Amino acid sequence: MPIEVVDNSTESRFEILVDGKVAGFADYRLLPTKVVFTHTEVAPEYEGQGLAGKLVGHALQTSADTGLRVVPTCPYVAKYIERHPEFKGLVDSAE
Repeated sequence: MPIEVVDNSTESRFEILVDGKVAGFADYRLLPTKVVFTHTEVAPEYEGQGLAGKLVGHALQTSADTGLRVVPTCPYVAKYIERHPEFKGLVDSAE
């Protein structure tokens, strides 16, 4: 089962694809120097497979690689950063 994470900038969201089908997404709002993550969702049939973690990890790494700060208004993204201290330096609390 091939898994891929892509930035669908047209929809302002990162998507996780399983066998080419969207299994989940992380919505964001892109600002000049930061990205605000607003909502993360995985389809019920894909829950419990660790896809949300893969999705958010990729999204945060992409943000870091492009030099963007992160505003985690989505509770899942905030919790993920809490559990993965390597991303704490990205956090910008002000929208």
